[in-house]
Amino acid sequence: MKSFIRPARTFALSATGFTFSAVATLFVISLLAACVGRPVSSAPGLTPKATGAKTMHAFGSEEELKNYFRQLVEERKKELARGRRDNAGNPPPAPSAALNQAASTDSKSGEGLAAGKDESITNTQHAGVDEGGIVKLHGDHLVVLRRGRLFTVAIGDGALKPISAVDAFGPDIDPRSTWYDEMLVSDDTVAVIGYSYERGGTEVGLFNINPAGNLSYRSTYHLRSNDYYSSRNYASRLIGSKLIFYTPLYLSPYSDNPFAQFPAVRKWHKGATAAEFQRIVSATHVYRPERQLNATYGLALHTVTVCDLAAGDFKCEATAVLGPAGRVFYVSPDSVYVWTTDWSRNGQRLSENSTLYRMPLDGSSPSAIGVSGSPVDQFSFLESEDKHLNVLVRSGSAGDGMWGAEVAAGDVALLRLPLSSFNDGSQSASSWSYHPLPKPAGYTFQNRFVGNYLLYGTGSGWGAPQQNKANLYAVRWTDGDTTELPLTHGVDRIEALGANAIVVGTDGKDLHFTAVRLGDSPEVADEFIRKDASQGELRSQGFFYKPDGADSGVLGLPISVPGRAGYQSLFQGSAAILFLRNDSLHFEELGELGAESDKAVDDGCRASCVDWYGNSRPLFVRGRVLALLGYEIVEGNLKDGRMRELRRINYAPQRAQVTSR
Repeated sequence: MKSFIRPARTFALSATGFTFSAVATLFVISLLAACVGRPVSSAPGLTPKATGAKTMHAFGSEEELKNYFRQLVEERKKELARGRRDNAGNPPPAPSAALNQAASTDSKSGEGLAAGKDESITNTQHAGVDEGGIVKLHGDHLVVLRRGRLFTVAIGDGALKPISAVDAFGPDIDPRSTWYDEMLVSDDTVAVIGYSYERGGTEVGLFNINPAGNLSYRSTYHLRSNDYYSSRNYASRLIGSKLIFYTPLYLSPYSDNPFAQFPAVRKWHKGATAAEFQRIVSATHVYRPERQLNATYGLALHTVTVCDLAAGDFKCEATAVLGPAGRVFYVSPDSVYVWTTDWSRNGQRLSENSTLYRMPLDGSSPSAIGVSGSPVDQFSFLESEDKHLNVLVRSGSAGDGMWGAEVAAGDVALLRLPLSSFNDGSQSASSWSYHPLPKPAGYTFQNRFVGNYLLYGTGSGWGAPQQNKANLYAVRWTDGDTTELPLTHGVDRIEALGANAIVVGTDGKDLHFTAVRLGDSPEVADEFIRKDASQGELRSQGFFYKPDGADSGVLGLPISVPGRAGYQSLFQGSAAILFLRNDSLHFEELGELGAESDKAVDDGCRASCVDWYGNSRPLFVRGRVLALLGYEIVEGNLKDGRMRELRRINYAPQRAQVTSR
């Protein structure tokens, strides 16, 4: 193991009833993860403005916020005293700050294209809300983030040629202990979002890209935060020219100077010190709900930062809400939502207390509402056009931080809230807002809103492929009507196919693709089985569907060898991208574009040497079909119903060769 690798992204796991094999698999992931080892000016974004709705209030001053922390400390002392009396001096252990203990309690029980001038090549949750990823399109060039470096590849006029490569960090930055995770492109700016354990938190690197595809470093900024990593979610979004990213920051109310823990930014330069961090969240931009917050098991500032990349400098502003540590972050075209979850103990009873925050992107003041349970991940949400927020919740979930989404458990319910019901946090959602849903057997839970339906089920996820069959549940979210669809495989991926859906999963040996028709009565329409294969990529962006008609199109998905555990995608590349044609929900195999892993070379990796955000993507761009497979880009030619390799390049550092077939 190279000396530059530092311990990072370790995690805690706890779930009632979790099987030994799943725990063992995730324990392996944790061991491997442990081994890899300025002033800002105001910009349009989340600046509060007057509104007639009942919203949360920010603290009026620094002193008011300090007094609030003092009250939390006193309440904590009283609670500890009660705990000693109730538990005979043996209080229960507290969950970790990064991932609260998941325990079973009773619940009250679309697919789109990114906005912009360029064609979208990213599988996103909402049209117009681009998500941070590993490959983007800028004019006539692909921009790829790979193992601590940025690359561009020309694709204009039929080209396929490496153009430029730069480090994804500044020239005076030591990249050790830093993960460069995701990237977004706005006009001629490339923004790389990463996390540095050495320099104080979230790292944002800005790069210039010109029409010829040449990259040049511009500047780096550091935002004080804790690690934002999620096994499913992305930390950043782009709406127009506005870069939006979420960061948690765990607080201690016992600190003599609580503001020393607050979000702050500094512009990086050689010799930069911690003293140069300048706060970007004042007390008057910190909101709390009008309900009691329990600091027993951790308190966090959930911060949403908005930066205008169209401006010449890194002009940002941030808004923060106080809440417990457990969280799920979701961005709709109109608002940012943060669901926070706290676990507390009253005697021998462990109870859950959740608050949902809404931060409108039009600058209106944030609002909140008391809720129960917790979503599994960002795909548990849908802000629908009828001005409701629809959320799948589970009673034994504590958010999607780190690997939290992989161990969600408990009862299942659909919460349907009118947006007008959000308030200052003093009121909770009515029990009538929760519609109990069937609880599926199994552990790794997947869910997705597609059209008028919420789909969910369980599969193998990050663990080894299981030889189990699963049920897919289709819930019409407008009225809760539920259909149970038996499958011959588990549910490891749910994606939209226009107005219908596809479910991908394993039976332990083969990979299944099941088409689901979502009409008045949902039904399984077709099944395609790829023998001796597994998913090569678990991230949502690993899949892409390119429609070419109202009910037809081509889909691509990375695949790997049979029996490969999901977590192996962190360390091993995909064997190929498999392409299928959808014709009225009937699937036909077109073929695959494969990797030539035997030609891999040592890239001298200095940072981000584990593929936390994946390494393979199917790309449909300007009538062409490309397969990103690690350092290879393979072009295919679809003719007579078959996918054939046309050419490939290897864009690895110090290596750029083109071969034709």
